[in-house]
Amino acid sequence: MRILLVEDEKRIASFIARGLREAHYVVDVAMDGEEGLFMAEVNEFNLIILDIMLPKLDGVSLCRQLRERKINVPILMLSALGSVDDKVRGLNYGADDYLAKPFAFKELLARVQTLLRRNTPNKKGVLLIGDIELDQLTYKVRRQGREISLTSKEYALLEYMMLNTGKLITRTMISEHVWHADFDTFTNVIDVYVNHLRKKIDKGFKKQLIHTVRGSGYVIKG
Repeated sequence: MRILLVEDEKRIASFIARGLREAHYVVDVAMDGEEGLFMAEVNEFNLIILDIMLPKLDGVSLCRQLRERKINVPILMLSALGSVDDKVRGLNYGADDYLAKPFAFKELLARVQTLLRRNTPNKKGVLLIGDIELDQLTYKVRRQGREISLTSKEYALLEYMMLNTGKLITRTMISEHVWHADFDTFTNVIDVYVNHLRKKIDKGFKKQLIHTVRGSGYVIKG
């Protein structure tokens, strides 16, 4: 899952981004409203977290413009302004949830998980293909009951593949959803990670789940 965080306070942005990445999310950070609007238009995100007090374009105006441009991903608004009127303004302009600062990261993470789950067909947060299971709440992966240990990037790659079961996934699609916006697409990093993932989830099992489509990309199927 890929998240856009729009927050101008570097310390807070770093804290949130680090915590979300530790929770296996891919996070891009914008430091002002105009940058956030641009990134949301040129990239595909599963969730946007934005502060209200932003330079160049405030969070409420950014939220309104995102909805006017038919960018309908879930939006979680953050603000030190905790009044009911501020909350209502954000929600009226299209935000899905509102969290007042200061907040515990545990609560932020719970709200992120809820919004993402609400926006996906599988409301329980468990992806299943054949005999492999990925739990989006506990971040555990099992195949035939055996737990498989994955790095954050391997987990994000497997999750993206499983969300697109049976579909051709190109390297460009993977770079856009599993890596950051500044990822160098001319490296072979994606192929290396796919090979690492394949060894972990396919090696030792009779049926192979990840298949290479020569010259095009990859497909996972049970």
